[in-house]
Amino acid sequence: MAEQTRCAWVGADALYCAYHDEEWGVPERDSRMLWETLMLEGFQAGLSWITILRKREGFRVGFAGFDPDKVAAFGPDDVERLIGDPGIVRARAKIEATIRGAQIFCEMRDRGEDFAAYVWAFVNDTPITNDGLHFPASTGLSEVISKDLKKRGFKFVGPTIVYAWMQAIGMVNDHAASCFRRSELRA
Repeated sequence: MAEQTRCAWVGADALYCAYHDEEWGVPERDSRMLWETLMLEGFQAGLSWITILRKREGFRVGFAGFDPDKVAAFGPDDVERLIGDPGIVRARAKIEATIRGAQIFCEMRDRGEDFAAYVWAFVNDTPITNDGLHFPASTGLSEVISKDLKKRGFKFVGPTIVYAWMQAIGMVNDHAASCFRRSELRA
């Protein structure tokens, strides 16, 4: 059987291939998972996504399975513990932003605002399918979402990070025109 054509960014790394084939661009509707992915995208700033992907399990251990209630309760001792954890990216500002992000997620939930409903409202609950030929770093919509997230207090949510997140969670189908996943996700 011939190898299927993937997006050019994937390369040959088995972990990257699995991520591309099974996760990237698949519409995610779980609020907690959407928040986890947003936080991981923030950690990716200045690094490659494969670095974050290789450390994802370490992040999940360090951040209590990305349980927003548990992370929201993290204090200074937890920050220091995480800064010393070689299983994650040890950037104080990003760690503190994740803790604050958990608090914001919980505040939204406690006000009756579902994070998934909030996220998907930006696209009227329907993924955007781009042409598969042009891949912008950000868009007008990612700028709008970025501004709204920042207004709510989230950090590391600039338009480029937000656009990468939109691609990862399937708000945008940016698989290349030649990629086998493009048509599968449109179906």
